[in-house]
Order: sequence, then C-alpha cells, then structure tokens
Amino acid sequence: MLKKIECLSDEEIKVILRAADGIIASGGRTLLAKILKGSREKKLLELELDKCPVYGYYKSEKLEDVMDKIDWMIDFDFLEIQYSGKLPMIVYTERGWQIECDQYADELLSEWKKWLEEEKQDIDMTYLKDRNRQMILLLLDKVKESGNKAFIPYLKLWEKIEYKKVKEAIRTTTKALENNEQVDEQLIKERIAANTEALKGSAPQDLLLKCWDCGDRFTFSISEQKFFKQKGFQLPKTCKKCLEKRKELFY
Repeated sequence: MLKKIECLSDEEIKVILRAADGIIASGGRTLLAKILKGSREKKLLELELDKCPVYGYYKSEKLEDVMDKIDWMIDFDFLEIQYSGKLPMIVYTERGWQIECDQYADELLSEWKKWLEEEKQDIDMTYLKDRNRQMILLLLDKVKESGNKAFIPYLKLWEKIEYKKVKEAIRTTTKALENNEQVDEQLIKERIAANTEALKGSAPQDLLLKCWDCGDRFTFSISEQKFFKQKGFQLPKTCKKCLEKRKELFY
C-alpha cells in the first residue's frame, strides 16, 4: 500500500535526489533519511555527509515522515532499491539521475560564477576528475551556453588534469567561447522540457504480466510490486495458480 503522502513538490524531489547523491549504491533509506533530517550520528559525521548542501532540510520533521517521503520517491520512479548482498542500497532510476545530473551541473556552474565574483584564479580542478561523464559533458554544455569568456581560464586549468576524451570536450567548449559561437536554443528548450516532464514522476499502477507456465495474463498489484522492490526480487514469472501447482508437486 502506498504511503499517506499524495505528492512532493519539485523542490522536495530535487532535494531528496541531491541528498542521495553521496550514498548512491553505498547507503540505504534510513541513512538517506538521517541526512535529510540532519542527524548528528557518528557514522554520518565520519562520512562527512553533513557537508551535503541539503543536509537537515527536513530537520523539523519526524524521521518516519522523512522515510515516507523517500518511499514516495521510490514508488514514483525517482529512486529504487538494489541489493548489495543482503543490504538494500539506494540508487537512481533513469528519471532520477536525469534530474540530479542537471541540478548538479547547475550547482557546479554556480560555484564557478562565485569564483569569478571572488576573483579566484589558481583553482585545483582535480575535484572534477573521474566524475560521471554524462554530468561533466552537461556542465560543459552549460558553460558554453553561458557565453561567458571569463570561464576560459578555469577550462584551461581543467584541461591540464583531464583524460583525453574529456580534454577534447573542454577544448571544444573553450573554442566555442573564444569564437562567440551561437548556442542551439532548441536543444536548451528540449532539455528543459525533458526535465520538467521527468519531475512529474511515474505514478504506480498495477502491471499485467504473462505467466511463463500457462501463458495467461495475471495482475501484479502495486502493493506486490512494492514488496518485491523492498526485497530486491525480480518480477514474478508465474501466476499464483501455477505457483500453487508447483508447490503441490514438490511438497
């Protein structure tokens, strides 16, 4: 059964996705809830998860209510559970990563803008090395779209420490800024529209599956899906009738 939460705002969706970024495939629902709650638990502080920009966003709410919000994110296809051995870990769905990738790239670009205001020059750009390639290329797109030539020194510093393929992408962005190349406004509009659509989520609904034994269709309910997700099970391949027949044969 779905939790009592009817809907989360776009801001809340982005906040929860941002909080999950530091523990993807290494932490579960409870740890994510504690980050959002602003827990001072020793383990959390040792992992420096209190440095997350949305740490404590839900500090005035009960931990169980924050957990409900995380479950809503799972139900609506922003996050999902994958098992590492017997441990359930939080991971992004394709939809969730699309949103997080875009907002993280914006966060990095905002940091660059702040550096310009502070007139910072000798920046250690190794913090960008080995980051997710999709997010890095999106950041470069956003730098190019800004048309701000003041970013060129940062790009050149970054290029010095990167691998070949990223170096080429950085060089292309630098040349685009130097030559005042026009950006593709249509691509920007399409990206914004895609992210807006992604934020709508995917409402849970019953699935109609085909039984591998008898060939008939059977309903896989929302509550059953939720249970299977929590346990890390794959989709069922047989209907309940055929499953009962199998049990009778073996027992």
